[in-house]
Amino acid sequence: MSDEDITLTAGDAEATVQPGNGGRVGGLRVGGLELLRQGERFGCFPMVPWCGRIRDGRFLDGATVRQMPLNAPPHAIHGTARDGAWKVARVTADEAVLTYDLVEPWPHPGRITQIVRLTEDSLTLSMGVETHGSSFPAQIGWHPWFNRTLGGQDVQVAFEPAWQEERGEDHLPTGDRVEPRPGPWDDCFGMPGGVDVTLTWPGRLAVRVTSPEEWVVVYDEQEAAVCVEPQTGPPNGLNTLPRLVTPLEPLEATTTWSWTRL
Repeated sequence: MSDEDITLTAGDAEATVQPGNGGRVGGLRVGGLELLRQGERFGCFPMVPWCGRIRDGRFLDGATVRQMPLNAPPHAIHGTARDGAWKVARVTADEAVLTYDLVEPWPHPGRITQIVRLTEDSLTLSMGVETHGSSFPAQIGWHPWFNRTLGGQDVQVAFEPAWQEERGEDHLPTGDRVEPRPGPWDDCFGMPGGVDVTLTWPGRLAVRVTSPEEWVVVYDEQEAAVCVEPQTGPPNGLNTLPRLVTPLEPLEATTTWSWTRL
């Protein structure tokens, strides 16, 4: 199939999936309200095979130091798959299945599969990473850019993390955990019971972002949008908390956005 945009519909919800633009969800409309910031770099993109920044673009892969391109100097950020064209494996009215084969600069062959599933009151994103060779460390996450306003008051962000990863001057976690601090944030938080963050646009919509994963980055320093990013580990996690993809065990993750009309 081609890399043209795909439109999924369920009730009055409509999602646009963009295989040719990094496998991202380019738009999500509920009752005519567009929830995601529009633009080639925005929407909601998959962060894979790593999330957030890797310090100096380097990570330890077994005994080998790997160097990734510094696309956020002096660091490498958000993986490689958002820069590629994904293939469409299957499409129905309310579901799209996309795949992406890992290529250079990532040093290991493997495949990423992403499923986008829409219902009348939710969007579920699932992703899996499998290796076509040896084991390698990886991370999975999603980076949605939710519009700060849907035409009324600014969005309100509510969540109760167990801790906040202390952020160093280089924007990377120091390794210390601190009491959650008030925003604005470009920070990683721990939620051991699973990610659970509610975004409320007063008088419009409430969206609950959940995931079985226990890490979430919240970024609200931009005027136009607020990001709530569930992920399988913290920034720089390929170095500090690696999760291995093995021939027997892929790395899998999922997140669901459920909405309520206000």
